[in-house]
This record gives sequence, structure tokens and C-alpha cells, in this order.
Amino acid sequence: MSRFAPRTTPALAPEEAAALGRALTAQDVSVFANGTAHRLAPEADAAVKDLLARLARGESVTVSSAEPLLTVAQAAELAGVSHTYVRKLTDLGTWPVEYRGSHRRIRREDVLAWLAGQKGSRKGGPAVGED
Repeated sequence: MSRFAPRTTPALAPEEAAALGRALTAQDVSVFANGTAHRLAPEADAAVKDLLARLARGESVTVSSAEPLLTVAQAAELAGVSHTYVRKLTDLGTWPVEYRGSHRRIRREDVLAWLAGQKGSRKGGPAVGED
């Protein structure tokens, strides 16, 4: 599940793909933003090189983000609640859920936002709907 739509880039023209392929034979690939060279973290460097290599082979490329999703057990542990209560929160729509087959997956960000809201509501008394 991603907040941003995937973006597809068509294949490069053969001469552009060949030039990119030649450039990728260098050991160091530099990224420039606003005229400043940046060294990428190893994971980002590998992802960028993979993307460029695919374009150099004449492939079209789709880029998408992937947010890590939690299982019910992981969400319950993070929130300090039971698995049953997590299922109730997803059934009520309190926590958005994505299904992988019959398995629920929950964004960490949604659990943390709910926890922050619970802490805020406890200042004036117990939160509604808690176990």
C-alpha cells in the first residue's frame, strides 16, 4: 500500500539507452541535485543503479513506493493491545487495513497515530472503546 501512485517511464530511445549503458560501466555514479553532487546510501545507490540499468537495456520502468505493513500480532505488540482488539479496530475502520489473502496488514504509521490520539484523550479520562 502506498500513498503515492506508481510512475511509469517509457523505454529510452536506442541511442540514449546505449549512452546510458556506457556511462554505467563507471564504478562511481554521482547524483546531482541543484548542482551539488550527493553520495547515496548503499541501498539507494543500488536502487538507482538498477533503475538506470533497466533503462539502459531498453526497458520501460515503473517506480512505486512500498510502505512496510504490520501483521495483526505486530500491530498488537506495538499498540500494547490484544490481537482481538486490533481486529475490532480494523473492523470498525479505526485502523485502515489491507488484506493479503485473508491476512490483515496494517500500516505502522496508522498504529502510531492512533496511539498518539489515545495519549491525548487520556489526559481528560479513559479513552472510549478500550479493553
